Order: sequence, then structure tokens, then C-alpha cells
Amino acid sequence: MRKRQLGIVVSAAFFLCAAGLAFAEDGAATFSSSFEALWGRITGQRTPPNVTMSNGRIEAQQMLISAKFAGRLAEFFFEEGRIVEAGAPIARIDTAELDEQLVGASAQVRRSQAGQIGAQAALARRDGELALARLDFDRVRLTTEKGTGTAQQLELCRVQVEVAATARRAALASRDAAQAATDAARAEVARVQSLLDDAVLRAPRRGRVEYSLAQPGQFLAVGAPVATLLDLSDVSMTIFLPARAAEQLSIGDEARIILDPLPQYVVPATVSFVSGEAQFTPKAVETQVERDSLVFEVRLKIASDLLKSYETWIKVGVKGLGYVRTDPSIDWPIGLRAKLPP
Repeated sequence: MRKRQLGIVVSAAFFLCAAGLAFAEDGAATFSSSFEALWGRITGQRTPPNVTMSNGRIEAQQMLISAKFAGRLAEFFFEEGRIVEAGAPIARIDTAELDEQLVGASAQVRRSQAGQIGAQAALARRDGELALARLDFDRVRLTTEKGTGTAQQLELCRVQVEVAATARRAALASRDAAQAATDAARAEVARVQSLLDDAVLRAPRRGRVEYSLAQPGQFLAVGAPVATLLDLSDVSMTIFLPARAAEQLSIGDEARIILDPLPQYVVPATVSFVSGEAQFTPKAVETQVERDSLVFEVRLKIASDLLKSYETWIKVGVKGLGYVRTDPSIDWPIGLRAKLPP
């Protein structure tokens, strides 16, 4: 029994070493053949040489829900792990002080509006006085031209017109000042109302509340994180492929993902990104041979409508394998045809 186990271990080690050495010597071509051999051992089937794979892990966009102004956290509306819709309230900052400011700003708006009404009435009076002074001036001018009026009366009327015009300009300035005061008061109301609206921290998009990073009663600084939200509509797996494989891929090509915890299912995906620059394989890759090889980053994205049907299954960081076809005209082998949970 021990000899049999030892033989299996030695055979597996020999296979992995041979695959690694072949990859180092001949790059992508032997990578595909090594994959084909590995696939054959796993499934007992022969896979087309135009399908290649790499290990990766599930990634999703994580967003921070942060406080827009300093204040005390009043309450949370959702527990960790709950799925929320876009715009749903996540938490609320205490607004007692802002409520008082809003009352004061609203009162100032009413006072300014009353002052504006008074200024408008004063302007109307000045308009009437100026119109009357001009009528008197025109009447005296006609009588002076006919010889029944005096130059002194005409000059007096001219002065009265100038005085009335000056008074009207002052009333117009008072009316404009009252309007500006009303506008400033309304702007203050809008500012305070905006802060009140921002006191309710909302989900920027549909997703899962991952972690609460603050507790009710805790004082928050400006920009302090309150919770993390996982965007369930943008989930992908990043893999790294050699140049010969990556250069044959295009955005929108079909791909497949098999997760380690659920090897019985095959998740359909599409190529959403192919790096235009080579890099060294990340240190997460175990073998030194692969770490020393130049590869290209490729991102496999899962369709958002499919994600919505299985969003309770989504777990960030889950490892698995990503598969792509370097020749999209070939059919997927039976073991890589899409198969989803019921």
C-alpha cells in the first residue's frame, strides 16, 4: 500500500516537473500540450489544442460607503450580507444640529421675503413720485414757454425731478439688496438641506453589504468609511496567459470558468480585457518556472444578467480555473460546455 502511494506521488511530481520544464523551453505551444495532457488525465477525454487555461480567482468591484461630513452615526438600516438596491439607505448620521440650522435658515428666508416686499412697495412709491415730478416739470415748462410761468418755477420743478430720480435709484438698490438677501437665505436652506440628504448614506448601485466599519454612536470624521458594498453586477476572473495564447484573443470572445468549490459546474464568461503589455506572472503562481515567464493579463467577465440569477452564490476570492479558446471556430469540449446550478 505504501509503495502504491509513493508511486502515485512520484508520478504526479514527475508529470508536474515535466510540464513546467516544457513550458519554460517552448512557451505557449507546450503550455497547450501540457494542458491537453492534464485535461485528459482529469476527464479521460481529449481536448482541442486551441483551448488553454490558467488559474485565477473571482474578483468584484468593492465600494466604500463613506461619510460626507463629520457627525455621529445614528443607525444602520441593513445587516452585513444583505443585498440592497441602488439608492437604498445604508446608514444615517445624526442630524439634530442640522435640523436646527434648517429652521433658522427657513426663518431667514421668510424675513428676507418680507423685506423684499417692503422694498418693492417703496420702489413703487418712488416711481409714482418721479412720474408726478416729471408731469409738474412738463406743465411748468409749457407755461414758461407761453410766458405765463417763471424760470424760477421751472428750475424748482427740475430739482424735484432729480430728487425723485435719486430716491428711485436708492429704492431700486434697496429692492435688489432685499432680493440678494432672499437668494442668500434660500441658498443657505439648500445647503443645509443638501447636508441633511447626505446624512443618509445610500448604495451607489445594487450590491451586497459586506462589512459595517463603524458602530451607531461612533463619531465619524469627514470621509470616514462606514460600510463596504460589493457590486454584484461586475464580477470577473483574472488569469495570465503566454503571448501565443493571449495574442489570439479578442474582446468579447467566449470563455469558461470552473470554481474549485463547485467543480461540477461550468460558468460561461467573456473576455473583457487583454493586456497590451507583458508582465511576470504574479507571485500567487506556485511554480518558479511560471513566475519567471512573461505572460499577459486576461480578464474573464460574467454577464450581469447571469450574476443576478446566482448573486447569493457570489464569493470574492474563490479560486478556480479560467478557460479560453484561441480558435473561436471550434466547439467547446463536452467537459467545458456551460453547466449552471438549477
